[in-house]
Amino acid sequence: MAEHTRSSIVIDATPAEVMAVIADFAAYPQWTGEVKEIDVLEAGPDGRAAKVRLLLDAGAIRDEHTLAYTWDGDREVSWTLVSSQMLRALDGSYALAPAGKGTEVTYQLAVDVKIPMLGMIKRKAEKVIIDRALAGLKKRVEG
Repeated sequence: MAEHTRSSIVIDATPAEVMAVIADFAAYPQWTGEVKEIDVLEAGPDGRAAKVRLLLDAGAIRDEHTLAYTWDGDREVSWTLVSSQMLRALDGSYALAPAGKGTEVTYQLAVDVKIPMLGMIKRKAEKVIIDRALAGLKKRVEG
């Protein structure tokens, strides 16, 4: 990923428990807020999703896009954009590392929209997306 935004949080669970929630795409509409629909289009050799269609509705922004996922056990998952109505690129990852009795989750994201947008506004939007996602993930895993 070229220019990206990154943030981390510690979740009181094992990396396997955290990754199980990340890999459970069917449950995303219950805890992510913006994701309204999910379809796993293709599974990888490990049974985890390899290609996923997401319908997002964040008020003023509504988009449908398809992402391709790459999994590295319970250590990392990364994704890249296959298709979108509003985005030119969407590259991200969750990296998990043991941290005391919990797991440090680092979310990295780089977004490029089809409409012109100042870099600082784009980074601010990425930061909001990341912070919301990490808070939602923590609540889902620990709840």
